[in-house]
Amino acid sequence: MFKQLWATKHPHAAHEEANGLSLRRTLGPWGLTALGIGAVIGGGIFVITGQAAANHAGPAIMLSFILAAVCCAFCAMAYAEFAAMVPVSGSAYTYTYATFGELSAWFIGWMLVLEYGVSASAVAVSWTGYFRSLLSHFDIHLPAALVNAPLDEKLRPTGAI
Repeated sequence: MFKQLWATKHPHAAHEEANGLSLRRTLGPWGLTALGIGAVIGGGIFVITGQAAANHAGPAIMLSFILAAVCCAFCAMAYAEFAAMVPVSGSAYTYTYATFGELSAWFIGWMLVLEYGVSASAVAVSWTGYFRSLLSHFDIHLPAALVNAPLDEKLRPTGAI
């Protein structure tokens, strides 16, 4: 049983298994690039950037963007290498299964679910402020229980202490 948890799947076996279930390629280079940028950037850039620049970084925020772009480029190259080695859909789960085994892939799969859930809720909380500001222009004020985030008074969105 322990051996089965660490069993890996050879990339050729994963490709053979997925041969009958291939996805149609409908995105072109521009659409795929836009989808990738949307997944990487997220909604936080529209909310946190102004606060960080005004309160903490100032003009040096451009240096942090350049550093983040370099880090994202390295991550993109790593994912491109994985996708070339294991040419089936499945993202980090499939790559982990092929290299580290079933137990690690199970863990990574659940971490991806947690990551997407937390990031979607963080973006929703961020955009609530914009929506509340829009409604206030029309003299519509929603109750705090509907528009405040959980633990809103205890967390700082910039990560500053």
